[in-house]
Amino acid sequence: MRFFFGCGLSAFLGAMLALALQDSRVVPLADAQDRNGERVARASFSLDENRSYAPTNLPALFNREGLTPEEAINVAVYEAINKSVVNINTKSTHSALLAFEVTAEGTGSGSILDKLGHIVTNYHVIADANDVIVTLHDGKQYDASFIGADPDNDVAVIRVKAPPEMLNPVALGDSSHLRVGMKCFAIGNPFGLERTLTTGSVSSVDRSLQIRNRSIKQIIQIDAAINPGNSGGPLLDTHGRLIGINTAIASKTGQSAGVGFAIPANLVARVVPELIRHGKVIRPEIGVRLLKTEKGLLVAQLQPNGPAEKAGLRGPKVSRKTGLLGGVRIDYASADIVIAVDDEEVKSQDDFLSVVEAKRPHDQVVLTVLRDGKKANVPVTLGGPNPEK
Repeated sequence: MRFFFGCGLSAFLGAMLALALQDSRVVPLADAQDRNGERVARASFSLDENRSYAPTNLPALFNREGLTPEEAINVAVYEAINKSVVNINTKSTHSALLAFEVTAEGTGSGSILDKLGHIVTNYHVIADANDVIVTLHDGKQYDASFIGADPDNDVAVIRVKAPPEMLNPVALGDSSHLRVGMKCFAIGNPFGLERTLTTGSVSSVDRSLQIRNRSIKQIIQIDAAINPGNSGGPLLDTHGRLIGINTAIASKTGQSAGVGFAIPANLVARVVPELIRHGKVIRPEIGVRLLKTEKGLLVAQLQPNGPAEKAGLRGPKVSRKTGLLGGVRIDYASADIVIAVDDEEVKSQDDFLSVVEAKRPHDQVVLTVLRDGKKANVPVTLGGPNPEK
């Protein structure tokens, strides 16, 4: 009897539980209703509402596009100049063992100079190249022809025959006005990533950079990141003017370590016209060989009838002995010692050439020398071909 009573009670309780679960079934949130029959609001995300959370008490530093003044300058410089920057790809071949030829490829950057298609870059970017391919901002490629180079200053000019409307020349700035701390921009093609912008500051404006056993003076040091592929690309100021050509980095790994170097724009402005006109830089001649001493640069030899000899610069006295022990005796004690050029102190042959070669043939320089223990000034008219012809 108790068994039947227990079974009945269990069946009754099970039926009641089923009715309760059916009445409280789980439904989508959108269909749920409260006890009064009112719909429960859906939990949702509103983009417009989210934007209203933006701070409203910040200073008015942004323009209409939401850019800070610094960001606006970065964007403006890039948008104005990136079409003036080209990607340069080179191919060169050289003989290897067993007379096999090995092909090497290289990349670099360059800046468009004019509507005629002249492009300035580093000499080391295109040196020894058999083929030079230039890619413009629209992705079109052109074969480039060699125009001229100045290896001592690592500057070269190439040319492409592209439609003038596709060529956007860069404006040259004045690198003599640069000051440490000024903002700068580098645009180039590091690792083949075309027209990449990096920003930084001018770290120094009077560095020397050793290239091909010669030093380039007044090199610009920057901390903007430049990497392989940036060589030959422009260094720009906040006005979008070219103030240098990125040329080298100081790195133990071959990648940017925050120390980069650029050839100053004023050197580029002096060299490029001669490269376009003559294919090379026509440097003045002075006709003297110097030896470095503790007192200065000793005049070791004068070119016969050269500019320095004509100006009265004194070299060593040379005398010949006769007899069995005859020979040539050179007395350096009578030679002039050069200590300055145009009031600029020179301590090495490189210093001397840097000052003289910044001049043009037929310009005059004043050499300050030590002669018989006293200072003397010797005006010298530089020789060399007329660069205007």
